[in-house]
Amino acid sequence: MIWYILIIGILLPQSLAHPGFFTSIGQMTDLIHTEKDLVTSLKDYIKAEEDKLEQIKKWAEKLDRLTSTATKDPEGFVGHPVNAFKLMKRLNTEWSELENLVLKDMSDGFISNLTIQRQYFPNDEDQIGAAKALLRLQDTYNLDTDTISKGNLPGKIILPFYKIPITYYAVYQQGDLDKALCSQRNPEHQRANGNLKYFEYIMAKEKDVNKSASDDQSDQKTTPKKKGVAVDYLPERQKYEMLCRGEGIKMTPRRQKKLFCRYHDGNRNPKFILAPAKQEDEWDKPRIIRFHDIISDAEIEIVKDLAKPRLSRATVHDPETGKLTTAQYRVSKSAWLSGYENPVVSRINMRIQDLTGLDVSTAEELQVANYGVGGQYEPHFDFARKDEPDAFKELGTGNRIATWLFYMSDVSAGGATVFPEVGASVWPKKGTAVFWYNLFASGEGDYSTRHAACPVLVGNKWVSNKWLHERGQEFRRPCTLSELE
Repeated sequence: MIWYILIIGILLPQSLAHPGFFTSIGQMTDLIHTEKDLVTSLKDYIKAEEDKLEQIKKWAEKLDRLTSTATKDPEGFVGHPVNAFKLMKRLNTEWSELENLVLKDMSDGFISNLTIQRQYFPNDEDQIGAAKALLRLQDTYNLDTDTISKGNLPGKIILPFYKIPITYYAVYQQGDLDKALCSQRNPEHQRANGNLKYFEYIMAKEKDVNKSASDDQSDQKTTPKKKGVAVDYLPERQKYEMLCRGEGIKMTPRRQKKLFCRYHDGNRNPKFILAPAKQEDEWDKPRIIRFHDIISDAEIEIVKDLAKPRLSRATVHDPETGKLTTAQYRVSKSAWLSGYENPVVSRINMRIQDLTGLDVSTAEELQVANYGVGGQYEPHFDFARKDEPDAFKELGTGNRIATWLFYMSDVSAGGATVFPEVGASVWPKKGTAVFWYNLFASGEGDYSTRHAACPVLVGNKWVSNKWLHERGQEFRRPCTLSELE
């Protein structure tokens, strides 16, 4: 469905160095101040024009009285020497002054300000990106047409909709895995090689299910065929969107009994013996642990202040080149913070090391991300698969063994972290963090950790994450001989 909704605004030109406003709510707030400044300038211009018209009006009223009197007895009027002098004076100088007043352009200040601010305006990419975001929100959260078209979302402004190009996800969502696999083999597709093996795995899995179902039918021909498709074998996109809505979460009573809350002292770490961290099990396989009250509001503000000036479009490792490239499937901006540049960042890094027992000296820098309009990160793996061995080659620290994710803001609606393969949803809560291993102890990748950041429906989502690598963990997390341990 193609939507066209009129945008209210003026002069939306291209900028020479465009930062991509729609990918970061945090930076988008600057536009509010820009527009406020322009409105103030516009009001000043209006006042200047009103003052100008008021002066012209007074001139007109005065001249109207004079000419009305003069035209009643022209000869008698100019027969008076003073009247004759004033007539000459008005026509020689005063009408010229009036002409200059009428021709005076009162818009110079406003136009100058507008010209200066114009370089910071959003461009077509932002408008289209925001439009796509609205369509994405409508699809993900099952928003009806009337709700989205009337803008019945707090704090949201409706922008034009544009048809989203068909991607492999769109094809996959329709259940055509073969066609989706073909799109993955397109070398120009940004995520093709990184997802090819996964879709082949899903395809084999579904074939096994179909074969099993066929065998059951041959053995039990009298058993009526069940309608519909089991949630376990829905296309990934559907599972992803359901989890974003809080549907299809596989939290069974049996699984719930395995999940506990506890105090964690970091394996007798002196820092946490007297003030242990609060842990909560979010999921069992893969094991996802949430740490409560693990980063303070003051620390969050410092991290955000450090990151804001550096926020840029999120990048990912290209599976073919191993280099960082702009992520088209990640609507956010991010910045990287080093421990040596600020004691708060260093303290946070050490806190992660103390609580996980993993060496952070080989970890990547702290990545801070702020999501944009409908901000999301489509399903992905944090670790490199066997078909992309050069993904982290330049780091020289091995694969990403684990992920630590801080939630630095509450999100009014949406924005969950979901794991489509296992049916888990983890919701943002300011001051908490979640942790999971991406690799088994054997070093093999855990495909059940495939996860996604759901679109932000309402609110502003700030997160920061630490990717820990294999190097340095040899004695902290010893390898096992079993591939899936």
